[in-house]
Amino acid sequence: MIDRRTFIGSVVGGVLAASRTANAQQAGKVYRIGYISAPSRASVELVLQAFLRALRDLGWVEGQNLVIEYQWADGKIERLPDLAVNLVQQKVDLIVAPAGIAAQAAKKATSSIPIVMMFPADPVALGLVASLGRPGGNVTGTTLSPGSAIFGKQLQLLKEAVPLASRVAILVNPADAGLASQVQEVETAARSLGIRLQHVEARGPEELDGAFGAIARERTDALLLVGSATFLVHRTRIAELAVKGRLPTMNTYREMVEAGGLMSYGINMTDFIGRSALYVDKILKGAKPADLAVEQPTKFELVFNLKTAKAIGLAIPPSMLARADEMIQ
Repeated sequence: MIDRRTFIGSVVGGVLAASRTANAQQAGKVYRIGYISAPSRASVELVLQAFLRALRDLGWVEGQNLVIEYQWADGKIERLPDLAVNLVQQKVDLIVAPAGIAAQAAKKATSSIPIVMMFPADPVALGLVASLGRPGGNVTGTTLSPGSAIFGKQLQLLKEAVPLASRVAILVNPADAGLASQVQEVETAARSLGIRLQHVEARGPEELDGAFGAIARERTDALLLVGSATFLVHRTRIAELAVKGRLPTMNTYREMVEAGGLMSYGINMTDFIGRSALYVDKILKGAKPADLAVEQPTKFELVFNLKTAKAIGLAIPPSMLARADEMIQ
């Protein structure tokens, strides 16, 4: 006959043993995540490495307890839907989707696999989440901005850097449906600043020469590139064409300025991307995307390329330089 204490001890011991076994299985599991991105890997390698470092700091090491299936569109947005389907067919445990256009492709491909988005400008407007506080589906993560107003702020700063500018071109990739709210905000800001906008399109590198030719024919004073990640792939060529046309440019990504663009205003993706790694960690540990509020950035940096300013003959107002977070010589 087994006494009460012996019985309870055996039950507790069994539960603890089962718990240890479950933990051991969990610890030994290798998770497979997908990474779908509109640009090429080379164009975002520094940001990607920052993301992988953040994962390692959380205990997730590629090649050990984590396998990452990369899908790169190389700047060709039309490839994203098929790349997303490929990841779903591989039965990944989670999909990481930098930029709104990649997150949209992933969400269209699956309503069950968790998706961690990075840097979409307005995930609610894009239909990625029901709200920032309660996403409500299989998508959560971080945003590029606290709202589309940041793109109007970019135009305001560009006008401040080029006070005599009355005509500004705005370059977009029409295949990127996520840019609509950004363009609308720029149009609103342009009206308040008395700026005439010239809308110019480029779907790929083969259309860049024509786009800059159209800008030159209109004698446009400056250029604003809204936050399309596809332009990151061709940032060196874009900077070269802008300098050749003596055209001041405002960019969303500091990487565009490092490649020779004049200025940028936005988040530091390399710094902020670690926040996205936290979402991956929480979801792989059992959290549901629907319950994880979307995080918005609170810090934005103003960056200038002084070498480019000299090359295009622009004297940036000292008051702006005093507010700059970084000046690339």
